[in-house]
Amino acid sequence: MPQLNTSPWPMVILSMVVALFYIIQLKMLNFSFYIIPTSKSTKMQKHSTTWELKWTKIYLPHSTFQ
Repeated sequence: MPQLNTSPWPMVILSMVVALFYIIQLKMLNFSFYIIPTSKSTKMQKHSTTWELKWTKIYLPHSTFQ
């Protein structure tokens, strides 16, 4: 039974990895990345409402003893 010659395998594997790298790079050139839009004002807008001016607590009604 003849033996399998394994001497060219490292060169085949290396050339395959290089070819895949170039193919991926060419695919990435055609891909368009979306730019995240930045907001014009970085300050938070403060809404004026009446319930923000004071602290309120809500209590449960007192239990009645019978």
